Amino acid sequence: MSDQIVSTRTEAAAFRIPSQSEVALFTPEWQVLEDNHVVGFNSRHVSSRPFSLLRSQLVKRMKARGHKLLGVTSPAPGAGKSFLTANLAATLSRLPNHVVHVFDLDIRRASLAANFGLTGEIGLERFLNSETDDLRAIGRHVDGTNLILYPCFPNNMETMPLLAGERFAAFIQSLRTLPDDHLVLFDMPPVFANDDAMVVASQIDAYLMVIEQGRNSQRQVSDAIRLLDPVECIGSVLNRYDGGVGDPYGYSYGSYGKYTDYFSKGD
Repeated sequence: MSDQIVSTRTEAAAFRIPSQSEVALFTPEWQVLEDNHVVGFNSRHVSSRPFSLLRSQLVKRMKARGHKLLGVTSPAPGAGKSFLTANLAATLSRLPNHVVHVFDLDIRRASLAANFGLTGEIGLERFLNSETDDLRAIGRHVDGTNLILYPCFPNNMETMPLLAGERFAAFIQSLRTLPDDHLVLFDMPPVFANDDAMVVASQIDAYLMVIEQGRNSQRQVSDAIRLLDPVECIGSVLNRYDGGVGDPYGYSYGSYGKYTDYFSKGD
């Protein structure tokens, strides 16, 4: 596992992506994780298995395509994308010899902090707003894992200036210089909430689309993918799935029940 200090420079800015040892160590309260259905850290938890399967397929596809920066989005709010991001991050952190960075870019509806029980005043929104260049003050290394979280905290900022300028582009370029054993995951805004998702998608390698059964229509999904074009939709996840798989260890966002993942693209 790489734990080196990474310094990057672009024409617009020089941003330093900290190593695990440079950010504050954070030990989650397991009851908070359980209350928020974040089960991906525990490979023995029966409900974590679908996320492990998702991880294996996703990492395989990312490596085959040379991808490092992955977003998670949904057509509309409420589909469970942040729930999936949290569990995917947790299960990715169990990969040996990898470092996983997770950034909350759903700035208006930030939930990464709440899902993991993080508190603070300086979040990623302050970095994006040019109030600090020091990501060490924002990142949290989850104790006993290879996971670094970069949360946002409640704010009233206008998001478009934070995501559409040279600073954000330089930040993304900094992440691209991370070593090959680093994976970067973004909790993106929903596509139809505003145009933030389109701005973020234009900067990353690919995205995962979270679809809520009974709420997101086929047209919504196809329109969302069209709006994010030409960025690759590496796959889709059907949340609150309720049948067809006979899977006794499934998981459902918001209630205990069936949960499965499926990919819209073949290998």
